[in-house]
Amino acid sequence: MTIKLGVPSKGRLMEKTFAWFAVRGVHLSRTGSDREYAGAVTGVDGIDLVLMSAAEIPRELAAGRIHLGVTGTDLVQEKLVGWEQRVKPFAELGFGYADLILAVPKAWVDVDTLDDLDGAAAAFRAQHGFRMRIATKYHRLVRGYLHAAGVADYQLVDSQGATEGTVKNLTAEAIADITSTGETLRANHLKILQDPPVLRSQATLFKSRNALVTGSDRNALDVLLSKIE
Repeated sequence: MTIKLGVPSKGRLMEKTFAWFAVRGVHLSRTGSDREYAGAVTGVDGIDLVLMSAAEIPRELAAGRIHLGVTGTDLVQEKLVGWEQRVKPFAELGFGYADLILAVPKAWVDVDTLDDLDGAAAAFRAQHGFRMRIATKYHRLVRGYLHAAGVADYQLVDSQGATEGTVKNLTAEAIADITSTGETLRANHLKILQDPPVLRSQATLFKSRNALVTGSDRNALDVLLSKIE
């Protein structure tokens, strides 16, 4: 058995992760074509590179099938119940910044805060006979955030596509989504509530609390962590 390091398999997140490790003397590379999910590690012996989607990495860490993995804080906290007992943040990588925010139509001139949203939700239900719909991919995080804020008259509707377009398409009244610049929100005539975001996320190296480490593997893991600590 070797130490398995999970890294996003494509795009800027993969490229920046490779660059982050390279600065620390650990060189990651894709082997084969872009359609193959094979990779190599040089600079530390006994490490296997596993390329997979960022969304898969939290589950693989929690199951102990990989020892380390790079993914977004948002994905770990959304996908893993009791995530603190299953994975440990080891290093924030300083890129992949994004906020999970709540946004409403700009036309809602009287709704700027969570308190305003609570009042608007109650009025919406009284007028329409059903609860205000908030489109999101992040049900666990958003539900906990709204519960803590005392917002009650809403329902979460699943969005796996372009969440910002759901209000325009009349499938939701508000949204909760990840944003880095807010440009897409503005293009869809949405505004972010003024309260702190649901979550501030960035690319982070997580360590599994459940992955088995024995014998020579422990030495390989210690060498890797000492290089990047």
